[in-house]
Amino acid sequence: MGDRRLKKREYRALWITRVSAAAEARGIRYSQLINGLLKAKIELNRKSLSEIAIADPAAFDQIVAKAKGALGLK
Repeated sequence: MGDRRLKKREYRALWITRVSAAAEARGIRYSQLINGLLKAKIELNRKSLSEIAIADPAAFDQIVAKAKGALGLK
């Protein structure tokens, strides 16, 4: 029992790892990215961010730029 919750937890960890790696490649930490997205009022869950980072790097670059802008980073 509890396998379903464990599976969900493992997927969330995978998405966070992917997003973190993609964010660090663009010069921003994962926590800064998430905070910037909140401040920019961009509501994307970790799964969506992970898929965008893999499938459409140009779109992810734009998302990172918006997050950096909301945080006042260059």
